[in-house]
Amino acid sequence: MAGTEDKPADKENVSSWKDSIYNPRTGEVLGRTAGSWGLILLFYLVFYCFLAGMFALTMWVMLLTLDDYVPKYSDRVPHPGLVIRPNSLDIWVNKSDPLKYDQYVQHLESFLKKYNDTEQEKNEMCLPGQYFEQKGGAMEKKACQFKRSFLSRCSGLSDASFGYAEGNPCVLLKMNRIIGLKPLGDPYINCTAKRDTPVQMQYFPNEGRIDKMYFPYYGKKAHESYVQPLVAIKLLLTKEDFNTELTIECRVEGSDLRNNDDRDKFLGRVTFRVKVFE
Repeated sequence: MAGTEDKPADKENVSSWKDSIYNPRTGEVLGRTAGSWGLILLFYLVFYCFLAGMFALTMWVMLLTLDDYVPKYSDRVPHPGLVIRPNSLDIWVNKSDPLKYDQYVQHLESFLKKYNDTEQEKNEMCLPGQYFEQKGGAMEKKACQFKRSFLSRCSGLSDASFGYAEGNPCVLLKMNRIIGLKPLGDPYINCTAKRDTPVQMQYFPNEGRIDKMYFPYYGKKAHESYVQPLVAIKLLLTKEDFNTELTIECRVEGSDLRNNDDRDKFLGRVTFRVKVFE
C-alpha cells in the first residue's frame, strides 16, 4: 500500500519540476511571462547602450586633447640607448666563405637604403655645429641630410662587402630617437676592445662625431624624412686577431648623455663580440 501511495507524490514532484521551467497553464518560462522577460531584456539593452555611449563619449573627449604631432605625456628615458647594425651582438665572420657573412652584408645594405645620396638630397643642407630647431610654422618638420657616402669605406659603395670579405668588418652604430633631445657638448662614439692590447679601428664620419644639427627630433609623424645620424667603425684586424673572439664596447662620449648606468647596459653604450675566421 505504501508503494501505491508514493506514486502520486512522485508524479506531483515531476510535474512541479517541469512547471518551474515552463508552465503551460500560465505561459511562464523560468517563472516569468514573455512580457516580463521582454521588459528585463529591454532594460539591459538600454543600460549597456548607455554604458557604451558614455565610454565612446569619454574616448572622443580624450582624443580631442591629444596632438597628432606632439605627445601629451612622455615616459621615455631622457638618455638614448646605443644599438648596432648588423642587428646582432655576436658577429662571426668566415672571410673565405661569402655565404657565412652574406647575412650581415644584406642587412647593412637594406638598412642603408634610406641613407642613399639620392634620397638624402631631398632633405636640407644644415649648418654643422648648431641645433636644427624649427619652432612654429608648419607641423611637418624638415630633416638634415645624412648621406650614405658620409660613411666612406663603410658605406658599401666602394666595397660592397663592407669589409667582411677582407676580414676587416664594418659595424654601424646609432642612438635611439628621443623627441626633443638636445645633447650638450660634442657627442662622439668611442669604441675599445676589452683586452690588454688595443684593436685598430677607423671611424666614419671622422672621429666618430655626431653633429648637433641632427637634433632635436620632433617625432615620427612630424619628422617623417628624419634619419638618425650614424657612426661606422671599421675593425682593422691583423693576422694575429683572426680566430680570436674580440669583445668591443662602444660608448657615447663628450656630452651629458649617460653611458654608465649599471641597471641598463644599453644606455649610451653597447657591447658586442666579433670573431673573424680565416
